[in-house]
Amino acid sequence: MLRSACQLIGPVLQPGCTVVFESTVYPGATQEVCGPELEKSSGLRCGVDFKLGYSPERINPGDKAHPLENIVKIVSGQDAQTLECVAGVYEQIIDAGVHRASSIKVAEAAKVLENTQRDINIALMNEMSKICDLVGIRSAEVLAAAGTKWNFLRFSPGLVGGHCIGVDPYYLTTKAQELGYHPEVILAGRRINDGMAEYVASRLVQLLASRHRLDPKTRVGILGITFKENVPDIRNSKVADLYKALASYGLSPQIHDPMADEAQVAHEYGITLVDRAELTDLDLLVLAVPHQEIIDGIEDAMPGMLAEDAVVCDMKSVLDTARLKPGVFHWSL
Repeated sequence: MLRSACQLIGPVLQPGCTVVFESTVYPGATQEVCGPELEKSSGLRCGVDFKLGYSPERINPGDKAHPLENIVKIVSGQDAQTLECVAGVYEQIIDAGVHRASSIKVAEAAKVLENTQRDINIALMNEMSKICDLVGIRSAEVLAAAGTKWNFLRFSPGLVGGHCIGVDPYYLTTKAQELGYHPEVILAGRRINDGMAEYVASRLVQLLASRHRLDPKTRVGILGITFKENVPDIRNSKVADLYKALASYGLSPQIHDPMADEAQVAHEYGITLVDRAELTDLDLLVLAVPHQEIIDGIEDAMPGMLAEDAVVCDMKSVLDTARLKPGVFHWSL
């Protein structure tokens, strides 16, 4: 995509221009890949006829509390003059101010580290949730207790999809491996997070079997398919992986998501979304993505959705378990 963008703008690039990239990349990509590509498509010389800058995006989809202008912007340039030019442009729109990185590589590494750090922290929570399940306690209660310490980092277990956290660490690990270093912690976190959909599916199948609810007629409903709550983005959805994992056990899940585009879901994953009214007499209900539109009044709606002695998978631990009807088995990460 970056090569394509460079090929697109190269023919109209003029001497004196500065080209600023915002995509998350491995350290060195802007100068090692984008610069030469721009030279090739424009016929101009990088660093002489045009300059390179890098300022990684920090948009958090669905987060109204942190819009673009309220987030400090990292800026960088291939020389001091370019850095000041890039900083001056962004300072006009970023109320929170800019951080001048010492080099483009530093800015690139900072961005990929942000996403990698979050990925690893979630992986730790996912691993802890597995251990809590074996011990017979709820991870949500453990996190609530641990969270009373002032310096405890508040992360929660869950499916890690989307276009950033589930993808960007591979940019860093691939570059590291090219340079002869095998990153252990980052790849371990990726393995844990990439395997969570299969783990959840296997645990749910075990729970259904233990309650004698596992057969070809088992009804399974899933609420939510986007990669996170309150956004319509379905890219790299791990709920789709969960759907496929449950289907591999002979189950036929149905998915409802009021925020996802039905045509996009069908095109990307071959899954047909259903209306919520179709989710009735369920043996298993998976609350995968707690959109506000889904969880508003969900406890009141559940009795009409669940069969007797059903299993409820509360992925993000948002349900008031005291309001579930007797006989329903509640399980969460």
